[in-house]
Amino acid sequence: MNEKNEKQKNNKVEEPAVEYEVQKPKFKGIDPDTFDFDAEFAKGLTPEQAKEESIRRIREWWGK
Repeated sequence: MNEKNEKQKNNKVEEPAVEYEVQKPKFKGIDPDTFDFDAEFAKGLTPEQAKEESIRRIREWWGK
């Protein structure tokens, strides 16, 4: 009877202990290291100019 109990215990399958490498996600958007918000705010663009500038920057960023 002890042999039966040992066989039942040995039939269990266990997950191996694996540590996965954590990757830092790539930053998308405005890079705070290279973009100076105070300088951009000081420019004081009109809404039309701001729209034009944002479209230009988006197209430049996408490589169009």
